[in-house]
Amino acid sequence: MNAWLIYALLSAIMAAFVAILGKIGLQHLDANTATAIRAVVMALFLVGVVMMQGKLNLINTFLQDKKALLIIALSGIAGALSWLFYFMAIKVGKVSQVAPIDKLSVVFAVILAVILFSEKISLIAGLGVVMIAVGAILVALF
Repeated sequence: MNAWLIYALLSAIMAAFVAILGKIGLQHLDANTATAIRAVVMALFLVGVVMMQGKLNLINTFLQDKKALLIIALSGIAGALSWLFYFMAIKVGKVSQVAPIDKLSVVFAVILAVILFSEKISLIAGLGVVMIAVGAILVALF
């Protein structure tokens, strides 16, 4: 099995736990405050991972690449907004409805990859993307 597939499956499993644990944790909390706390925990955890890997020295190299820093910062803002909206959605909605709609990000990511990076997808892959979209909508709304 390819490493990318293992990482992607682990990502999906952890994302499922984000939804479940988030829904439980939000029962009596403000969604935006909970998202901020989650972000701090994530930042501390990830700094610990970088330290454990002995890669803390790479941060300086990263900070010198202004373009990369800007793009990663914008990615961080997009991620933060995604989390804010996600936690707001699971606070007031059902996880079984919110999570599938959130996974429409797969459809949007493929479309953007084709437009921005000229990535090619096969007819079968395109059909799969359409099926993801239809499946997410069916699961969420019916």
